[in-house]
Amino acid sequence: MGDEERIAYLTAGESAAQLDPAERAELDELGRLLADDAVWVEPSPQLQDRIVLAVLAEARGDAARAEGSATGARPVRAAETMAPAAETGLSRRRRRRQFRYALLGAAAVVLLGIGLVVFTGRGGSHPTQFAASLTGTRLAAGATGSATLTQTAGGWRIRLQATGLPRRDNGEYYEAWLKSAGGALVPIGTFNEPRDVTLWSGVAPTGYPSITVTQQRADAGPASSKLVVLSGTTHRLP
Repeated sequence: MGDEERIAYLTAGESAAQLDPAERAELDELGRLLADDAVWVEPSPQLQDRIVLAVLAEARGDAARAEGSATGARPVRAAETMAPAAETGLSRRRRRRQFRYALLGAAAVVLLGIGLVVFTGRGGSHPTQFAASLTGTRLAAGATGSATLTQTAGGWRIRLQATGLPRRDNGEYYEAWLKSAGGALVPIGTFNEPRDVTLWSGVAPTGYPSITVTQQRADAGPASSKLVVLSGTTHRLP
């Protein structure tokens, strides 16, 4: 079972038929911990001061024990250096329990976040990317260009650059398309000149591997004019 199925099981209660009993038990335990209100309780403002006091006291105790071992004196225990006022109504056992739940909850949130990043294709420094080299057709023989397609949560962000294409204005423009092997076209955006153009696609280049750019006129309707000036085939980047 992949990370996305585990996340769906924890967040939406979807079926876990592919989980073995041990893995399901672990996820159920994690779900119970996340559902426990104690996990999300905000620590008291005095908690940080108590931790600092405890660390300092332990450090003083270590120094005293080191000095005592050298001189033969009785080592001072860290607990003896702490004032009674540092204690509150909570027992040490209860504080340890809250710490354990808080740490488990934080770890679970981090793991869920990592899983969601992987699932949405935004995997840190290695997102899923495709690229294409674009060449001019007989309508723009001297044109060349390139495109980079990056998977994001909102879709595929496409950066396109090209040279050799004149600017088009006054109702004339360029339009880019992704095309399937069967010839189906999906429009991915329009522009006036191909300098640092950002386009968006709701379909993946795995199913629509070709990219084309056409000359369009606003008064000719939204369909492709079939006047292709750039074309290329995408490939996945390592």
